Amino acid sequence: QVQLVESGGTSVQAGGSLRLSCAASGYTYSSYCMGWFRQAPGKERERVATLLTGSGATYLADSVKGRFTISRDNAKNTLYLQMNSLKPEDTAVYYCAANRVCYSSYSLWNYWGQGTQVTVSA
Repeated sequence: QVQLVESGGTSVQAGGSLRLSCAASGYTYSSYCMGWFRQAPGKERERVATLLTGSGATYLADSVKGRFTISRDNAKNTLYLQMNSLKPEDTAVYYCAANRVCYSSYSLWNYWGQGTQVTVSA
């Protein structure tokens, strides 16, 4: 059974940095997609970043390009999201997800963590 456990969310001032972590276990495929999504109050869950474990190919949403970085520690089976130059509009619950394919729509992803709150104050 796939389990994803996020950590690292907290409150930070605008311009600050945070690193989210997602410890993954139970995935049996040699290559799969891991990603970060976020959901702000009253908004739909949106894709932030994805990483395909086999090739290392990454995707970053336009809204976070140049500020966020997605990476993975294979030895620890942990996914990271380094967030720099944070803005108030980055405030959301951030979710780690895993799936066989890197779909853009959150509804097509099978495995989710419990979410971690990131709050950016002006």
